[in-house]
Amino acid sequence: MDAELLSLSESVGTACLPHRLLLSTAESCTGGWVAQVITHTAGSSAWFDRGFVTYSNEAKTDMLGVKPETLQQFGAVSLETAGEMAAGALKNSKAMISLSITGIA
Repeated sequence: MDAELLSLSESVGTACLPHRLLLSTAESCTGGWVAQVITHTAGSSAWFDRGFVTYSNEAKTDMLGVKPETLQQFGAVSLETAGEMAAGALKNSKAMISLSITGIA
């Protein structure tokens, strides 16, 4: 595991814990890599709720509620899609904060 990524994950946990915040992730091109780094971090079960791997457009709509119109108009790799992915991760989890990643692998 990359030491820099683990350090970043630990920093996120340190920021979430005092505020009792739970994090969820919505990933596309990273295929769950962010969730893997987080869950590799000791104590992450106290601040990480769940991760969604939505590589296909169908998964983005089914699991996160990304609108087909958004995908058609802006594409999977867009700020609009990333925003809907993050919102869907919040809606479909117990998390208070989320992050989404979409791009070209």
